[in-house]
Amino acid sequence: MASDGLLIAVPGDVREFENYVWHASPGTYLDAIREVAGAIPVIVPAIVTPDELATVLARVDGVLLTGSVTNVHPSRYGVEPSPAHEPYDPARDRLTDALARQAIASGVPLLAICRGHQELNVALGGSLATEIQEGEGRMDHRAVPHPDQAERFGLRHPVALEPGGRLEAIVGCAAIEVNSLHRQAIDRLAEGLEVEARAADGTIEAVSVREAPGFTLGVQWHPEYWARTDAPSRAIFEAFAAACRKRRDARS
Repeated sequence: MASDGLLIAVPGDVREFENYVWHASPGTYLDAIREVAGAIPVIVPAIVTPDELATVLARVDGVLLTGSVTNVHPSRYGVEPSPAHEPYDPARDRLTDALARQAIASGVPLLAICRGHQELNVALGGSLATEIQEGEGRMDHRAVPHPDQAERFGLRHPVALEPGGRLEAIVGCAAIEVNSLHRQAIDRLAEGLEVEARAADGTIEAVSVREAPGFTLGVQWHPEYWARTDAPSRAIFEAFAAACRKRRDARS
């Protein structure tokens, strides 16, 4: 899809290699933003301060919080750190906490995926549980060990959408197949969040912000991977893009 100048902010993960500190984002998210949402992704480095984010949000049309191999530091939701919570990216934590809060308050459309879904819950006062596959009656939501990414990101289990919810309105059905690749999940749901979908084991798979002035959606799975070919995944990105264009047009 050709871009019409829509700009989507994406937080940078901090990585160290080749003797440099990098602020980077996985290409699958950037590709989905360009090819399905028809927008230009703009990586926001984790050195950007909360005060500077106001300038960023005044110039972009939406925010997408990506997944990552790292986890939100448990001190941010009142839990003692342990090896089960690792690895961490504290610079990203600082960036995305402010980015989520400010985007919501400013009415900037927000799509939060995987780690982003968890970041949204923590930013608004919720908590996370780790190694959820070890809990009684819980599914194993981790990726299958496989060298092929398409196998790792395969659509493997259904989630039930809340009747009458925002996500149900977006995808147009009561249940969809998703690809969860995680070992942490929402524990205490933040006040102000509405559950939009659950897995069969009760895991909260999607949320929205109840009184947000703009589009907000958090999903625990990875719609970016199959956004070109899977109808529900594409619908999520298209709904996000439509909200971003609506905001841009209203401002101009």
